[in-house]
Amino acid sequence: MRHPHHLAAPAFLALTLGLTQTASAQSEDELAARIHRLEQVNAQLIMQMQTLIAVQQSATDPVTRLPNYHSPRVIGVPDPIAAPPKPAVQPPAATSEIAKAHLVSVSPEYGFDVLDHAENTNRKRIVQLRGRLDGDRKTMVTVSGGATVLANYQKSNRDSKFGYLMRHPTSANQIGEDVSEAVVHSGQIAVTADFSDTLTGYLELMYNPEQSFGSGTITDLNRNQIQMRKAYLLWGNLDRSPIYAAIGKMDTPFGLNDTVSPFTNSTNWHAFAGLAYGAELGYYKNGLNLRAMAIQGGSQFRAANTSVNGTNVPSQLNNFALDASYEYIWGYENAAMIGASYIHGSPYCQGYPVVHFNPCSDENPAASVYGRIDLGPLRLLGEYAQTLDNWPGSAVPDPTNPLSIFEATETSAYTLGARYGFGGLVGTDKDRSPPVIRV
Repeated sequence: MRHPHHLAAPAFLALTLGLTQTASAQSEDELAARIHRLEQVNAQLIMQMQTLIAVQQSATDPVTRLPNYHSPRVIGVPDPIAAPPKPAVQPPAATSEIAKAHLVSVSPEYGFDVLDHAENTNRKRIVQLRGRLDGDRKTMVTVSGGATVLANYQKSNRDSKFGYLMRHPTSANQIGEDVSEAVVHSGQIAVTADFSDTLTGYLELMYNPEQSFGSGTITDLNRNQIQMRKAYLLWGNLDRSPIYAAIGKMDTPFGLNDTVSPFTNSTNWHAFAGLAYGAELGYYKNGLNLRAMAIQGGSQFRAANTSVNGTNVPSQLNNFALDASYEYIWGYENAAMIGASYIHGSPYCQGYPVVHFNPCSDENPAASVYGRIDLGPLRLLGEYAQTLDNWPGSAVPDPTNPLSIFEATETSAYTLGARYGFGGLVGTDKDRSPPVIRV
């Protein structure tokens, strides 16, 4: 399509040629009249050309579009309504607008805390609330990641028995009395989205072939899957209220489950750390932390099981966990915490032979007590957890089995640990003021 300003040129040229062919045979008056008429026609053509150009610009550029009640102006005539022309160089936007333009960032300190498997293992919602309060997340979306790789050599006096926590000690993993490995234990990618001043979304993807319940060895495709480890919405802002709530797939608030080892989790974590669908309500202020979670029934992802009409179908919120702890801090490096927990349905409820994730005939509650002390670079912790009823599957009803001489008993686990850090690796971050409050 030709541009509208091309329309004026042919008409003007044609009229000019006609004028030159007849000028010699006409009088000066006729010539003057013809020139006057040509000027009028040319003025009308210029007006039409400018009108078409203005209409085309208003249709393609919403910034310079003229109001409906204002017709396009003629070149050279002032327009009191039109907006002033834009400067060649735009002034810089406000600082807040520049910050909003960057929607995604990383925060190494926050990422380490939220993905750490050894500390605050079931208190990540509080870690996230503290991260918001301390300004650790600078943008709307914070991306985090982590990887744990292992290289070791082991020797055992029992054939194919090299079990350590956080992996499955079976002959599918290790064979013989001497083993060595250089493997990926786990990899994580997490996204934290601050939708508003009080609403946070969290997703965590995990790849963990050495912990996977899939069949085969650690190179089997069934054990090399990426799973959505956690996913929930968190409501809360500690700067406004000590109350918070979360719904989704998350760690259950039972026990401490922490460890002083950077290599493997504690025995309490292995035995009682839960991962389940549910809704949590919490209170966190002045060292007091109260948590309650309604847990979906059936056998959940980990360490929670209640019967739903004799099945493990998670169609009822008929399980729950409670936790209370208090922490006292003095100085910049000293703190002491004590706590206790209860869960209505632990995983130790199946009869013999025990098959994990099978339905239970009745619930088997569990309780936990724990404590932690930080004295500068020295950390001490201890925890004890136990089911309140006997585990039915711990009794072997087959009289031909030598283990049948043992009666059913409770399931328990305990953790004792000590760690001394060098160079500020343990304890409060002295670069912050006021001192960091542990969770």
